[in-house]
Amino acid sequence: MLLENQIVVITGGAGLLGKQLAKGILENGGTPIISDIDFKKAEFVSNELNKNRKHGTAFPYELDINSNSSVSLLVKSLIDKFGHIDSLINNAYPRNKNYGAHLPNVNYSDFCENIVLNLGGYFLVSQQFCNYFAEQGKGNIVNIGSIYGVIAPKFEIYKSTNMSMPVEYSIIKSGIIHMTKYFAKYYKNKNIKINCISPGGILNNQPKVFIENYNKLGINKGMLDASDVIGSCIFLLSELSNFVNGQNLIVDDGVCL
Repeated sequence: MLLENQIVVITGGAGLLGKQLAKGILENGGTPIISDIDFKKAEFVSNELNKNRKHGTAFPYELDINSNSSVSLLVKSLIDKFGHIDSLINNAYPRNKNYGAHLPNVNYSDFCENIVLNLGGYFLVSQQFCNYFAEQGKGNIVNIGSIYGVIAPKFEIYKSTNMSMPVEYSIIKSGIIHMTKYFAKYYKNKNIKINCISPGGILNNQPKVFIENYNKLGINKGMLDASDVIGSCIFLLSELSNFVNGQNLIVDDGVCL
């Protein structure tokens, strides 16, 4: 029960990784707030998690990470309901309909929009929650980065597939990692802990050839299951990591080596 009585907000909580993180929070005695721009999906995920729970309850909330009023409303609603908020996991990944083009074909306006949607959204949510945490006297943020915010993409593993590694993705994730450090240092002496997890590739119905190419890079497994990130996140959310601050924890089965 490492997270007993903790209220933990997960942006993009109804997504692949968000669902697994919420499950891990429940299993450790916490209360996951499944916040997502798609409220019906958040509600569905919460109901599914609550069917098999042994501890706690998951709650769905609507959240647009690019709307100041939406973020403010979420914070106010949670304070009114629970009296406090302990942690935030920045996990959402909004993008526009043209996201994913190969570098020579990326439209400048699409590039700018995707940077603002994602990195800008992380900034807005972090800023608003830190305002609350500073007033509360404590708080914890875990940002979800990526190994491609640390190393250059391994373009060779995408050959023979219709997949790409978008330029926006690498720039967004590297920005998230440094934003983590900036926020952590800025809020010195405020009892706010801010860290980042950078996972390697996570299985999500990718083509067989891609998975085979990627797995060759790993030490023991290669592609991760979404559940493989839970332990690291629980560590950062718990008191076990009290003096871990401003760090980027890489969880990639050694792919970066």
